[in-house]
Amino acid sequence: MIRVERDVLTRNAKTGLWHRSSETAFYLATTVISAVRAASAIRDHWKVENTSHYTRDVTMGEDRSRIRCNPGIFARLRSFAFNILKANRRSSFPQDRLRAAIGGVDYILDLVNIPER
Repeated sequence: MIRVERDVLTRNAKTGLWHRSSETAFYLATTVISAVRAASAIRDHWKVENTSHYTRDVTMGEDRSRIRCNPGIFARLRSFAFNILKANRRSSFPQDRLRAAIGGVDYILDLVNIPER
């Protein structure tokens, strides 16, 4: 069992002020590992969460999706679009997403170098 205590800063959107709190998280490891290796694994996990999952949830609205019929297909399409835009990053992800939405399918095809039929 790994116990991690951390300070958390949360910004209040209305006031703009930061609130400091602390939290304790517990992780289970199947083998004995050093504190350095455990810290590295935890940081790597949160790196994925903060880059990929957050972007998909917030920018692409995945959590707000009302798709109930074959949602896995649309999740794959979002992953495909996310990976294309991430590989061809020009500015912030929301701006790149807007540029892709305005450009349509031709814009996306140009990014992945797929010739049009």
